[in-house]
Amino acid sequence: MGTDDYYLVLKALDEHPESSQRGLSATLGLSLGKTHYLVRALAEKGWIKIENFRRSDNKLSYGYALTPEGILQRWRLTREFLSRKESEFEKLQADIERLRQELDRSHPDTPSNC
Repeated sequence: MGTDDYYLVLKALDEHPESSQRGLSATLGLSLGKTHYLVRALAEKGWIKIENFRRSDNKLSYGYALTPEGILQRWRLTREFLSRKESEFEKLQADIERLRQELDRSHPDTPSNC
């Protein structure tokens, strides 16, 4: 499991602490098994606290709260995630420019916006 997975789960739980694991897996596009594994791993790391509560239909459910360490780790992972995405964006921009130049050299009489 990568740090991006931890980041995405921490972000989702911070924004929607009442989410079920099934809802979380649907939101993140992960399997229910992987979501369960990630939630348990975050709890074992001490980054989230899992709390029982009774829903309005009188069924037991779970709520998730980021611990102080979890808040710190979410901040750190957000910074790392942003840095990676900015690097990917810069590389993608360079690739696009290189492809445009290649097209211009290959077919100088063809407009570059086709």
